[in-house]
Amino acid sequence: MNRALPDVRLRVPTDEDAFAWHRIFADPEVMEFHGGKAAELSVYEELTARQRRHDAERGFCLWTLLDESGEVIGFTGAQPWPHEWGPKGEIEIGWRLGRAHWGKGYVTAAAHATLERVRAAGVSGVVAMVDARNERSIAVTRRLGMELVETFTTPTAQRLGHCYRREL
Repeated sequence: MNRALPDVRLRVPTDEDAFAWHRIFADPEVMEFHGGKAAELSVYEELTARQRRHDAERGFCLWTLLDESGEVIGFTGAQPWPHEWGPKGEIEIGWRLGRAHWGKGYVTAAAHATLERVRAAGVSGVVAMVDARNERSIAVTRRLGMELVETFTTPTAQRLGHCYRREL
């Protein structure tokens, strides 16, 4: 059975979104595959500023994800892979969602919108880097039609990860 995906809105992150992201990502369950805890507020302030630059320069970024009522519930979007290891030079699609909104289709809906936006910006393919234990995100990559192309060990956490790819 296919259920209808929720309506979502993506917007370029504002200064205020750094506070919302910091609050949402303070949940250890949300951060289980991202170091276990939220970063300091200053990290989210820098991240939202960097995403505004990405959007202005490239036409895409990690956008703030809003639900039907306009509440900030996380982020979804794309950015250049930021590390020296992995798919260097490629565009990574990613998402992070507040725990109260899991299992409702928000990430899938927002990720589909992201694919449309990055395609419109001239991107020909994306990757998703996912912790091999993160079954929820792996399920999203499948719903997006992505294929597993590489398995790797992360250099810092020494965890097994997957690289998924999709041409646009």
